[in-house]
Amino acid sequence: MSTTYQLHRGTVPLLISMPHNGEQIPDDIAQTMTEKALKVPDTDWYKDKLYAFALEMGAYIIKPEYSRYIIDLNRDPNGTNLYPGANSTELCPTSAFDESPLYLSGQEPDAEEIQHRVKKYWQPYHSALTNTLSEIKQQYGRAVLLDAHSIASRVPRFFEGQLPDFNFGTSDGVTCSEQMIDAVQHIDFAPYSMVTNGRFKGGFITRHYGQPEQNIHSIQLELSQRTYMNEDTATYDEHKAQQVIPKLKQLVSCLINFAEQSDD
Repeated sequence: MSTTYQLHRGTVPLLISMPHNGEQIPDDIAQTMTEKALKVPDTDWYKDKLYAFALEMGAYIIKPEYSRYIIDLNRDPNGTNLYPGANSTELCPTSAFDESPLYLSGQEPDAEEIQHRVKKYWQPYHSALTNTLSEIKQQYGRAVLLDAHSIASRVPRFFEGQLPDFNFGTSDGVTCSEQMIDAVQHIDFAPYSMVTNGRFKGGFITRHYGQPEQNIHSIQLELSQRTYMNEDTATYDEHKAQQVIPKLKQLVSCLINFAEQSDD
């Protein structure tokens, strides 16, 4: 087993990826980072806790041990910006969402260090994604990947105003079948707001692995943290979470049902 991620094997053809759930910073890198960076404020907090129910439903779940500040597993390893012209964080981020520096002056990772991190942290996670999706497809004939994210409801760097609650991305319909996204959009998410392919159209993972013509369908969910957290204190709000979890259960159930259907 890898020391950089955890993979829980399931019994249904759905893999849930949580690429920004990790919080650890290796000691050698921590020495080069700012005090604020070591608190990893831009983590997709508590995703594993929020989706704990999915294990009981039989989903495969993969999540990293290390913070997105070490390397962003949802970025192209070549550093290509998925949102050309937009203000985005890099493969190995040098600034937080509030644009404050992550590294002490002159301590930012150089090209050699970035390649080292690709090999040590990025590649194992993506090899596991590739192999698990292939295994699921071979066993069930179809695989579905849910890339599960969350973000603060207000991040001026990335979007104006308050983000909708459920933000689905399929790269404008490219990464999954129309049948699958139609099924998702027919879920009653009220009282929560929902949008598809708005500000978030799916990152590298969704776009790279979604190959509906090969029976591998992917979708990203960027969930507003206001739905399950106290955003001011970055703490899990049990009452809020218990309200939104039934909607997430409906989503997971919907994706499993789609995944278990055989092609005509």
